This record gives sequence, C-alpha cells and structure tokens, in this order.
Amino acid sequence: MSCGYGGGGGRRGRRGGRGNRDGSRERWDRGGGGGSRGHSSDFDQDRGGGGRGGQRDRPPPHLKGREIGLWYARYGAVRRKQADRRSRAVVQMDEAREQHITKLLNSVQNDQPGPWRDGRDARASTSNSWRTAANSSGHCYFDGDVSEEEKQKIEFKSEEEEEEVTPGQKKATHKSQRYFSSAVVKDEPPEAWDEEEQQQQQQEEEEEKEKLRREDKDLEFLFQEVARNSSLDDSLKRDLQSKESDPKYKEMLKFREKLPSYGKKEELVQLINSNRVLVVSGETGCGKTTQVTQFILDDYINRGVGSMCRVVCTQPRRISAISVAERVAAERAESVGNGNSCGYQIRLQSRLPRRQGSVLYCTTGIILQWLRSDPLLSSISHLVLDEIHERNLQSDVLLVIVKDLLNFRDDLKIILMSATLNAEKFSKYFDNCQIIHIPGLTFPVREFLLEDIVEMTRYRSQNRDRRPSWKKGFWHGCHTRPEKEEKEAEYKESWPSYARTLQDRYSDNTIEALEMLDNDEKIDLELIVALIRHIVLNEEEGAILIFLPGWAEISSLNDLLTAQKMFQSDRFIIIPLHSLMPTVNQTQVFKKPPPGIRKIVIATNIAETSITIDDVVYVIDGGKIKETHFDTNNNISTMTAEWVSLANAKQRKGRAGRVCPGQCYHLYNGLRASLLDAYQLPEIMRTPLEELCLQIKILKLGSIAQFLEKALDPPTEKAVNLAIKNLIDLNALDRSENLTALGFHLARLPVEPHIGKLILFGALLGCLDPVLTIAASLSFKDPFFIPLGKEKMADMRRKTLSRNSKSDHLTIVNAFQGWVEAKQRGARYEREYCWENFLSANTLQMLHNMKGQFAEHLMRTGFVSSRDPKDPTSNVNSDNEKLIKAVIVAGLYPKVAMIRPTNSKKRPGVKVYTQADGKVCIHPKSVNAEETKFNYTWLIYHLKMRTSSIFLYDCTEVSPFSLLFFGGDITIQKDEDQETIAVDQWIVFRSPARIAHLVKSLKKELDSLLEEKVRNPAPVNWQNRQSKDCAVITAIIDLITTQEKPTGSTKGYDRTWAPAPRGQHMHFNDDDDDDDD
Repeated sequence: MSCGYGGGGGRRGRRGGRGNRDGSRERWDRGGGGGSRGHSSDFDQDRGGGGRGGQRDRPPPHLKGREIGLWYARYGAVRRKQADRRSRAVVQMDEAREQHITKLLNSVQNDQPGPWRDGRDARASTSNSWRTAANSSGHCYFDGDVSEEEKQKIEFKSEEEEEEVTPGQKKATHKSQRYFSSAVVKDEPPEAWDEEEQQQQQQEEEEEKEKLRREDKDLEFLFQEVARNSSLDDSLKRDLQSKESDPKYKEMLKFREKLPSYGKKEELVQLINSNRVLVVSGETGCGKTTQVTQFILDDYINRGVGSMCRVVCTQPRRISAISVAERVAAERAESVGNGNSCGYQIRLQSRLPRRQGSVLYCTTGIILQWLRSDPLLSSISHLVLDEIHERNLQSDVLLVIVKDLLNFRDDLKIILMSATLNAEKFSKYFDNCQIIHIPGLTFPVREFLLEDIVEMTRYRSQNRDRRPSWKKGFWHGCHTRPEKEEKEAEYKESWPSYARTLQDRYSDNTIEALEMLDNDEKIDLELIVALIRHIVLNEEEGAILIFLPGWAEISSLNDLLTAQKMFQSDRFIIIPLHSLMPTVNQTQVFKKPPPGIRKIVIATNIAETSITIDDVVYVIDGGKIKETHFDTNNNISTMTAEWVSLANAKQRKGRAGRVCPGQCYHLYNGLRASLLDAYQLPEIMRTPLEELCLQIKILKLGSIAQFLEKALDPPTEKAVNLAIKNLIDLNALDRSENLTALGFHLARLPVEPHIGKLILFGALLGCLDPVLTIAASLSFKDPFFIPLGKEKMADMRRKTLSRNSKSDHLTIVNAFQGWVEAKQRGARYEREYCWENFLSANTLQMLHNMKGQFAEHLMRTGFVSSRDPKDPTSNVNSDNEKLIKAVIVAGLYPKVAMIRPTNSKKRPGVKVYTQADGKVCIHPKSVNAEETKFNYTWLIYHLKMRTSSIFLYDCTEVSPFSLLFFGGDITIQKDEDQETIAVDQWIVFRSPARIAHLVKSLKKELDSLLEEKVRNPAPVNWQNRQSKDCAVITAIIDLITTQEKPTGSTKGYDRTWAPAPRGQHMHFNDDDDDDDD
C-alpha cells in the first residue's frame, strides 16, 4: 500500500476578492466538482476561447477598471482550487491488502462463520450488535445518531452501573431519580430472553454491583445505613467525657478556646439546629473550618444522639482536605482516620473515620461522585461547603444541586462557609437564609507597594529588554477581553501623571526601576530573591510566605533560592507548596521550626484561605493569580496570570498577622492597586463547560441549559450551546442531549473529555503506557523548562528527543521513557538526565503519579486488567509510533490544522491554517515550530490560544489513514476527474472509488467494534488472533503503520510540493506574509 502526493500548490483566503477571513466553510470547500466546474466554465467564457493560447494569464481586452480586478480575483481563486486538488494526498493500498480487507469485510458483513466468530462470548449483550449496527441499520455509533431502542439499552445499562446502593437506600434513590431525570427509561429486557434468563441476569448484575460497591473505596463512607443506636450513643458520650482528662486534649482545648469561632460556639450550634441553611462568614484565622464541624459533632454526642451525626465538609483542594482533617484529629487527641472521629477522603486516597458519629473532610469532586450513586446523599446529616467564596466550577454546581436537594431532604442541614467576601450574595441565593459573622484573630499588618520595595532593596532589573507596559503596543500581551482592555488603556493613560506624584517621595533611580519592572507578563523572581534577602538581614524572626501564580514560578523561585549559598545553609527550610504535588512531606509546612531557623513557603493562592500556616509574619504577594478564560466567539481558551482582585489581596495580607504584627509586600504599584477588580470572575463564567456538562448528565440533572440557568452566576447561553455542540461532535452526547456510553466513561475520568477519549482509545488499542504519558502531560504540563540564556540549547535537546517524529506528544513520551530508565540506574543518573535535557524531575514524578491514577480508573471500569500502566497485556502496540499518532487523532479530533509551504525566499518554511481561523502559528516551543520538511499536510493539536497571534500548542503530524479511521464522517465523491474521500467534507484525499469504499466499510466495522467495547468494557485479547476484534483492529493497524511511508523521496516538501506545470502558477498568496507575520 502506498500514500503519495501530487504536485502543486495550495490556497488561502486573500484580503481582497474572494478571500474568506471569517472562518467560513467556503474557504475549505474542496468538495464536489460542481462548484469547480462552474467557476472554470464562467471563467473560460470571460477569457474567450476557453483559456487556450497566448493570453492565458491576462484578462480579455474588453474588460475595464473594476472588472479587471474582479477577473484577477476569480482567476486566482480558480488557480488556488486547482493547486489544492493537485496537492491532495493519495490514499491507496496494494493488491494483497485490498484482497485481504475485502475478504475480511465480506466475512463480517455477510455474517459467514469466520474464525473470529467461534470464540466470541456467548453472553455478550445484543449478541449480534456489531453486525446489526454496521449493516442492518447502517448506524455508526460514533456518529451520534443512536436509535431510540439503542438509547434505551445504553440508558438501562448505565443506570444499573450507577445505582450502586444498599437495599435500604433504594427507595430514596428511585424517588430522587424521578426528580433528577426528566425521562425514566423502562427496565425492558430483549424479547428473546425468557423469565429464567432474566432472573439469572438480574442476580448476576446485583452480585456485580455489590462487588463494585465493596471495591470502590471512594463510595465506602457514603454507603452506611443511618439508624439510631443507643449503645453507640452511650459509648460516644463516655469517650468524649473521658477526653476531658486527657492532657493532649486539654492542651489543644486551651488553644481552641482562644479562637474567635469558639466564642461563638453556643450561638453557632443553636443557629445550625434551628435553620436548614446557615451562612458562616469568617475572617481569616477565625477557626471556622476546624471548629464548626466539631461543634456539631460534640453537640449531637452530648445530647445522646451521636450515632445520627455524619458531618461531611468539602474542601476545594486535596491538600486542604488532608491538612484540615489532620488538624482536627490532633485537636481531638486522635490519629486521623483509623475508625476515629475525624478522617479525610480525596480521589483514590482516604483515611476514613468511624461510620457513625464522625466528621469527614473531602474534596468537592468526591461529593459529586457520591451523587451519582445516591442523589439524595441519604446517609449524610450535615453538609458543610467550605471556601465557597472562591467560586470554582465544582462548588458553584454543588450549590445548585444542594438548593434543589433541600426540596427532598427535610432532615439535611447545610452550612455554607465563606470568607467575609460577598456572604450576603450566598444568603440571598438560599432564600435570605441566616448569616453569622465571626471576627478574625489577626494583628495589624503593614503594607508595602512595589515602589516601597524597590526603594528599600535598591533593586535594579538585569533584564535589558524590559519596557514598561504603558509603553508597549495596545495588543501586546493577553488583554483580549474588553473589560481588561479598558483597564490597560486607563493604566497606560494614567501612568505619566502617577509617575510625577512619586517624585516627591522616591528617588529618581526608584522611579526609573519601577518603569522597567512594570511588566504585565512575568513576575520578577530576582526581585523576590532580593526582597527575601532584605527581610532575612533586616527583620525579626518569622516565616515568609510567597504567593505566586503557578507551578512554573514556584519551581523557578525554588531553584533560584537553592542556587544561592546563603539559602543552602541549615538556617533555612524552603517548602514549595502546590495542590498537585505529592501529599507526602507537605505537612512540615504547618510545623514551627526551631529558633534561629527561618521557614520560607512558596505557594499559589491555595495559601490564601484553604490552609493556615500559623507562624507566618511576612507575606510577599506576587500580585498575580492563574485564571482560565474562554472566548466563545473563537472557541479559544487562555490560561494567563491575571492581576489579583482586591479580595485576593486582602486575604493574602491577612496571612501575615496570625501570631504577631506582620508585613505584606505587594509586587504592584499604587496605580495598579487602584485599578484592581473587587472580585475574581466566577470560574463558571470564564471556562469551557464540556466537562461540567458531562457531570450534569451523569448526575441525571435534566437539561443542561435549564440546570445552569439556576446557577448563582449563570454562564452565557452561547457558552452552554457551544459546549453541547462540542460534546455531540465528540460523540459523548447524542442529538437529544443524552449521554452515550462513551459519554458515561468520559464523565467518570478526572480529565477534560478529549483527553478522556484519548485515554480510552489508548487502552482499547493496546498502547496504554505512552498514551497515559501524553494524557497526563496534556492535563498538567509538559516536563520541559527553558533556562534563561539557554533557550536554543533547550530547543535542540527537545528536538533531539523528538527523534524526527514531528510530534510534541511523542517527544514527551520519549523524554519520560528516558527518565524512567535513568531513574532505574540511580539518583545520580536521574539528575544528570534531567539536567542535560532541561527536564523537571518533580513534573516527571507528577506525571508518573497521574498515570497510576488513570490506570486505576481504567481497571475499575474494565478497560484494562491491571492498575500498572506498563502491564504487557495493555501495551502490545506501545512501540508502534504510527498507531500512537492515530490514537492522538482519536482523542483530539476535530482539532486539525493544514500545513502548506510558504514558497517564499524571504521566509522559507510552512504556513498553518485551521478551518475556523485561517492562518495560525505553531507555538515557538513546539518541535514543529521551525520544521520545513513534513511528510503529510495535516497536524492534530491540543490547544489553540490567542495571545499576540493565534498559536497551536502540542501538535503532531498525522497521516491520511489516521484521520480517515479516527476522524469524523467519511464521504466519497467525485471532484471533476478526481475520485476523492473526505473526512467531514473538508479534509480531502484522492482515492480510487473501490479503495475509498473499502476504507469507509472498514471504519464502520471499527466504529461498531469500539461501540461494543465501550458499552461492555473488556481488554482486547491480543493473544486470540482469530477473534473478530483482532482481525479488524490488526487490519487497520497494518494500514496505518505501512501507509506512513510516502512513495518515492522521503524529503517532505522537496518532493510532495512539486512545481506546477509550465504556464501555470502556484498561488499561495505570499504577498500577505508581511501583513500577517
């Protein structure tokens, strides 16, 4: 089999004439030949004589003025379309493969007893489903057009999987389903089953559900029958009374009694008992997170009804849930978990308390997971939602669910805990419920702005390239949202007058340095190092807490500090703190060091409210916070470090006054401070909603749009509709907005849907380990860093690790595998490998941990047989680079871009286009950024982000068969004299009709096979080469693997983009280069 290209050029929209810069489909319409012939015939008429003769490139002499311009525009469009047609890749296969696939398809489609039929599981649901789906109805599951009967089968199975509840909870669960689901699917088995088979299957399903319930540790605490137990009540009361004579408990009680929240104990308990919903508003350090849950529990125990108390308190982050639970356990003179009164639960990790009379701290995601199995949270007596002022996506969704839940649980108590920010808004949302305010326990804090910091440290930036932001171009940076643009314009306009006001109070050197530091993109970490040195040398003892936007800054500052001799001594403990870091060794952040030793904590906004470090005296506020924003007009996400809000700044300042008067250093000037927003925009209004929509559907909460309308701050209708459309395109939802079987699995995985699909296909196609590496990297970050002054060397190392794969994704796989091998040889080899290749060992370890979590999910759902990502049975194809690229297409499609050569002497290389945006750029850090010799003309990418231009991040060159088998719908058509096969009508290849039909039929078989595997997850038995699974998948792998060798030269564009025939012109519109680049 072969795959080659014809000669010729390409086309793109121009600024004049027929150019389409609005992303319309017309720009990409390479489809049916009618349009082309229409253009050609009209054009030939204008030219007279059909275009033959010496006047080929000139307009007819009778045309004048504007008509000549229109003629040239039409002529250019025709030539570009012809060049496009000539440049299409050719999809072909050799005679032996053609015969083999024809025979395979005939055997499957005619239902002849082929070798793969003999070993098939006799009990597979809808025993002929793969054959029926592919032939009887012509339905392809992954096209999203599911019949009503199939929908019911999917819904029936999915509900059985989800309703993992004890007999005592079934009544409540059925009642809740009537509320939470607009349509209850009837429990109707296939007609062919007799009554005995029905009973046998129901019994097997009940046993399977019970097994899953026992095995799923995340559901263990939820499934508890709550009933009054007098003997337990007495035991709990005696135990609490005995603690009063425990020295440890008494010591902790003395500390607790000093907290402001303890002074409100009686009032809090009375309000909680007499109200169904209560908002607890408390200043930083008041103790609400650790004390309120204990007040509730101790009140129940002292009243002799402790067995009826099960308090669950949500935390927005994993580290918060662990640290708070450990603190509460310590205050109760117990160890955390182990059947004591307090425990925690985060994803795939828990230390559970006793089943009754207890407090559990957990992440918000755990509650959302519980709601799938018990929509009423029947066994929970008190639900405490902490840190709700942060307004993250999950907590906002949980607020909507809880508000509705109150209509069905008269006995459930809801306590909403917030910092003092906006408490009235939450009260109003819950029908003006009661609010109690707890004052903070803080000492006065002195604040310093950037001008003060520069003056006291006499710092001068070493970066000569810096320019003040007010001197930069208006579109420099990431300010694309209108409200941000207005703020930046106001800042730019006000700066000169503000600078004049500084002249009386600060030196000229300070004002000059301030202008150089006023950079809107990056925090000056060298300034932070200088400030830390100043504090250490000139101020009293006390811990230093530094707030930075994300892991990159935390890691870089940590490296800067540890590289300095001063901070290498035993007099300093430096602790990087990040919610995604391994939880081991982070508890030392709460321990006060011995006298003479200074603790330096580098953290994100996790340290604003989620955790409290008692001994902090000095806070350095970097002034930035990581925010995701989503542009619905362009379907583009941005993750940028935005300026903090006034609310963030207040929280950060409050952390400095815990034990004595403190100091807070803000790394922004007074003008910037005056322009800060009051609050951050809620996450639900600035992020893509696909993952949230899947959660709404798996929780059976009805219509997505109607549910989100009930949110505290609803997202825009456009954002909701776009998310639903994207999920339908991904085949996670059908046209009626119901979850498909694929959608159920994607909703269970803790990643966004495209990455979830990538993971599932990696498991199904036997290349699990490399695909999990890619998925972990896309979910978190790639492990590369670029040290200042060594950018080119870092690029070279990255390019070397790519091994000419023309893939950022495979570069990370290669880098990760090299790290694993180096680590096995010893710590010294690991350090050397990371140093030489500019890799972060911490990030690589994080990716390793995430891969283990993904594999655990896959094993639980049945896609793999081991929780080890490297299990040989899951990795039979992991050495097949071409198949891994095809799996990347399966996960990330339709994020596809077209590659074209520039044909420019001034700027040799390639241009890249997407269907929606026209010309885009490959991000400079990509291994493909400066690539000029591609084998194919298509890229698949993970992220499209607009900054100064539209950039594609993490891209991989992919071949025609990868797009045909794992892309969208296939159409076969004739374009003038060309026979073509197209993916979603815009990715077009040349192919003989018989080959095109074979490919389309084989894709249909693959889709139906994958449908069966997604509905009934089970590992592919790669040992049984006679099975239907292996026959179809192996045939496709063979085509994908062998067709990645273009015929003739392998020198990319040296061959594939041959010159146009004499007398014709390649038309890439290179004139636009200067304007666009």
